[in-house]
Amino acid sequence: MSTVQQPDPRDRPARLTVGVVGAGRVGPALAASLQLAGHRPVAVSGVSDASRRRAALLLPDVPLVRPAEVLGRSDLVLLTVPDDVLPGLVEGLAETGAVRPGQLLVHTSGRYGTRVLDPALRAGALPLALHPAMTFTGTPVDVQRLAGCSFGVTAPEELRLAAEALVIEMGGEPEWIAEESRPLYHAALALGANHLVTLVAQSMELLRAAGVEAPDRMLGPLLGAALDNALRSGDAALTGPVARGDAGTVAAHVSELRRHAPQAVDGYLAMARATADRALAHGLLKPELAEDLLGVLSGETPGTPGTHGGTEGDAG
Repeated sequence: MSTVQQPDPRDRPARLTVGVVGAGRVGPALAASLQLAGHRPVAVSGVSDASRRRAALLLPDVPLVRPAEVLGRSDLVLLTVPDDVLPGLVEGLAETGAVRPGQLLVHTSGRYGTRVLDPALRAGALPLALHPAMTFTGTPVDVQRLAGCSFGVTAPEELRLAAEALVIEMGGEPEWIAEESRPLYHAALALGANHLVTLVAQSMELLRAAGVEAPDRMLGPLLGAALDNALRSGDAALTGPVARGDAGTVAAHVSELRRHAPQAVDGYLAMARATADRALAHGLLKPELAEDLLGVLSGETPGTPGTHGGTEGDAG
């Protein structure tokens, strides 16, 4: 039988008191999902007015208190603060004696594994890194989106089952990430999700400038199909003028962007170069068409008619 003083998390009572340090977009949503699983949110800390509003919306009747008091009330503490804030927060909580032995201390940073929690570990905490691979809005829809969401999980081997169980209780799917792989894992997610928002926003702005009244309606089916094709087929899903080697079309794009949206030129050229490299590597872009294309992407004027022209293909 396990002792009362140091229970194995796998043998803990099914219901835990839950606290949140940092009422940003993530923490209240995770606490609300744990509440649906039967756990009991008991305290939350938040500084800004926006944080307080989110806490009131997603965790009504849960008191707002200082971080040290959150730890004092909770069996499970969610540290949901910005990445750069996390190390100092953990050190401060450990130095002030707020961390209790046997307390589950969970951070949601994608960048860090459990090593960042070492000061709390020395104080007896049980460290877990559970990062939801999801974008959050700070509204109740986030709780619904956690269903089927992958979580990047890092924990000591003896706590792995506890970490995975918490993810499953939140409706997520645990994916084990080694401590040393966390920065690469997080970079991959940022590259795909964060940069996607920028690309879509720029595309919508350009469509409005071109006279399209409902760019969201135009882009929705196109981007949905492109994402589905990319997830299913990877680089084989590449299409459009860069993959076809249509240097003249790409040059026209660059010219128009310089006139109407110069702030978008660098991003277009960078993504086009990356697309050309991948299309070449996978045999989609013909080498004889790549020279003029790469010249355009490096700032040269495309070749005159009769050299390397574009080919007919899809309209993407």
